[in-house]
Amino acid sequence: MLRRKNRPPKLSAVPDSSRAPTILSDAGLTASKSKGQNFLTQGAIADRIVEAAHLQASDDVIEVGPGLGILTERILQREVRHLTLVELDHSLVERLHAIYATDARVTIIESDFVKLDFDSIASPRSKIIGNLPFNAAGAIFRVLCENHHRISLIVAMFQREVAERLRATPGSSAYSALSVYAALYFDIDLHFRVAAGSFHPKPNVDAEVVRFRPREHLLFTQAEEARVLATVRASFSAPRKMIRNSLAAGFRMSGDDAATALARAKIDPTARAESLSPADFVRLARALDSAPIA
Repeated sequence: MLRRKNRPPKLSAVPDSSRAPTILSDAGLTASKSKGQNFLTQGAIADRIVEAAHLQASDDVIEVGPGLGILTERILQREVRHLTLVELDHSLVERLHAIYATDARVTIIESDFVKLDFDSIASPRSKIIGNLPFNAAGAIFRVLCENHHRISLIVAMFQREVAERLRATPGSSAYSALSVYAALYFDIDLHFRVAAGSFHPKPNVDAEVVRFRPREHLLFTQAEEARVLATVRASFSAPRKMIRNSLAAGFRMSGDDAATALARAKIDPTARAESLSPADFVRLARALDSAPIA
């Protein structure tokens, strides 16, 4: 959690995070690097993030990691139906309660988003907005993939390197298992860079905002989902090796069995995982339907 200095906290009436250093100082708080707390300080960037969500009065929104509330304030200016704030840090939760206690549209949950029961907070189609902690963004995104059917739109900020992996295409140096997961569940139709100087404290790397829209039609059935994801993980278990070898290692199967499955899927056994498309992985998963899921 935030480290509290030895003086009573004071609350700013308006959560204006363009004044993040002053707000933290007035509240007797300092950001915790171990929690990945880097607060967005540029109002123009916050406006752009919220604008990208195309919020309407009928929307139910979940904000992940609201922090000091620079996005929260702007979301509530859009007259949304309901806003759920999920914040892990107790000191920040106390501050959010003090500011939004009288707003019936707002629910504040003190929890690690990754450990939260998503169904308990989501509507049939929620919009997700968040400046995700750099050290937990990958895990948070996997939760969003698992709950894609309850999501209508995601606008989220990631460490730039993670964002580049999320939107990477086959054959590119950034293409990874995370790239495949993203492409299996979502289409990315917007991204923009956010300089490290836009945060307090300033991180060592830039960030990137990415907008995801759930795919209208998935490439696999619900019954195939676990097999497909396991196939992606196994294929990238040794990404520099030929797919035949990485697949055999990932599934603990013989090289001959891996080669047979690849032949059924019409995939070159000497190819590498980073050259395969999401559709290739689905086809391979179907060819491997008898392999044990690790």
